[in-house]
Amino acid sequence: MSNIEIQRTCDWIDVISQLPDCILHHILSFIPTKDVVKTSILSKRWNNLWTSVPNLDFDDALLYASEMDGRDPPEVACFMNFVERVLLLRDASNMEKFRLSCRVCFNASRIHSWISAAIMHNVHELDLCLFAEDPSVLPRSMFSSVSLTILKIEMNCILELPNSVCLPYLKILHLSLVTFMDDESTQKLFSGCRILEELVMLDCEWMNLKNITISSLTLKRLTIDDLPYFGPPDAPRGCTIEINTPNLAYLKYTGYLSNEIFLYDVSSLVKAYISVPIPNERQKEVVFHVVGLLIGLRNVVTLRVSNCTIESLVLAGNMLVHLPVFLNLDRLELSMEIGNPTVGSLMKLLNCCPNLRSLCITEGFGHDVCLDENDLILSWLPKCMSSRLKTLVIGNFHGHDSEIRFLKCFLQRGLVSEKVDICCCENLLGDPSRRKAVKKELEMIARGSSSCVVTFS
Repeated sequence: MSNIEIQRTCDWIDVISQLPDCILHHILSFIPTKDVVKTSILSKRWNNLWTSVPNLDFDDALLYASEMDGRDPPEVACFMNFVERVLLLRDASNMEKFRLSCRVCFNASRIHSWISAAIMHNVHELDLCLFAEDPSVLPRSMFSSVSLTILKIEMNCILELPNSVCLPYLKILHLSLVTFMDDESTQKLFSGCRILEELVMLDCEWMNLKNITISSLTLKRLTIDDLPYFGPPDAPRGCTIEINTPNLAYLKYTGYLSNEIFLYDVSSLVKAYISVPIPNERQKEVVFHVVGLLIGLRNVVTLRVSNCTIESLVLAGNMLVHLPVFLNLDRLELSMEIGNPTVGSLMKLLNCCPNLRSLCITEGFGHDVCLDENDLILSWLPKCMSSRLKTLVIGNFHGHDSEIRFLKCFLQRGLVSEKVDICCCENLLGDPSRRKAVKKELEMIARGSSSCVVTFS
């Protein structure tokens, strides 16, 4: 490096060093904590700056990676000593975010003390990923913090809670892999989050629970992703989950609905996503739960459902008479491929959507779908498709005869008033001559609506 380059580098460092602490802290918040500590050697200006950085991120992932690939892992003690040194030398300033990921370090007492230190520094966001099986790793003080606004816990063990839970300023709660201990403690957790706005539960275990109520005037987003059930078919399982959240705007459920979910007041619901695969065992039970869930979604504006959820309606039989009329539903998105058994059920669902304006079939139709010119399914057109439907999107388009007949029915009868958007599959995109022939065939179809534009890409 030349003298001029050295001088320019020094000038640049000097300019950075002259910035106020708040800006330097903001810059350091994007750097791994191990590198933040290293800045202490830059100059006297930086000597103690790291001791008050608002964000701390400790991750033993490198230890985990070396252990997994068979190499000798670095000393776990080095990682633990580093964490304790940083926390010990930290000044009295508050923490904004404390992230701790321990996949190799299983020392429950030391992890407990690290989290306690973050709580004592009035941390706002606590993000924990712990491969520890000892529930005592979580300090009780964490569940009575008056500073926490975001709490994320990923831990594959029982979630043991103190007798009293009070998190008066917590707005976001994420729970992953935890096993709920019992009804009483779990209910205390939900009730103790007085202004909660977002609740996420991923792969949590509900086997110890019977009846749980999620009741909140502040909750706006709720996500539940359930684990599949692997127990014997005759074993008792599942609990009832009552959801009473009048200001909920977003709901996502994915799983096998081994628990029965009752939506009592979700009158403000705007978006919902439902994906429920049908297991080989207890099909009728799961289908009953699916229909019950759809009944609770009667006021939703945008609904996204998987094809497996539509398949459940094939098995619903007489229960379909209980499906509500989705008067507010404006957009329906089907996130999986439509197969031959599900076309009829799709039409039944669409008949419950009289004000639908947008229909999106993202994965198109399967190879097994067979529709002829006089198919009763095509003649039994939903009410929304003769009055309100404005846009139709079909993805993963193969150009099969049944797909073309489906589109022909829509175009000839003028069932879409503004736009039909056709997105080709990779095979069709890779065959220019066939794509051109399919496009020409679609262009030759007589249109029932002169204002409808067809795009082909």
